Amino acid sequence: MEKIIVRFILISRWIMAPFYFGLVIALAVVLFKFGAELLHFVLHAYDSSETDVILGILALIDLTFTGSLVVIVIFSGYENFVSKIDVEGHANWPEWMTKVDFAGLKQKLLASIVAISAIALLKAFMSIDKGGIDEKVLYWMVVIHIVFVVSGVVLAWTDKIADKGNH
Repeated sequence: MEKIIVRFILISRWIMAPFYFGLVIALAVVLFKFGAELLHFVLHAYDSSETDVILGILALIDLTFTGSLVVIVIFSGYENFVSKIDVEGHANWPEWMTKVDFAGLKQKLLASIVAISAIALLKAFMSIDKGGIDEKVLYWMVVIHIVFVVSGVVLAWTDKIADKGNH
């Protein structure tokens, strides 16, 4: 009976596979938004102010970070929770993709969130002169960004403590 239960539990991890496939579709949506943003950026570059150009670049960087975050979650999540990815025959396969454990995944995820938050905050600061941001909204953006940064530091610290306990 125990073997059946263990087998059932091991097979159940494949339930996660559609989630990762869904993230691949989400990545395609991010690519579509990136393309639309890039097209808008290029078509309006001539008439844009320096601030608008910088904001456009930040929007592209933001979408790039988001896409990178999705890729990190897809590969390391699949590798950690569903099945080992066979990289033989793929000479250009990024080595880190098969070496990110769950702790590393959490750290990369939070680092990406902090970067995305920082870009959003920078965009908000740059649009202050246009009157496009409320002080209260800006205040909460800063508070939330600080929470993300502190969370990242605490997560790295606890992972370091846990890692020391394993050695």
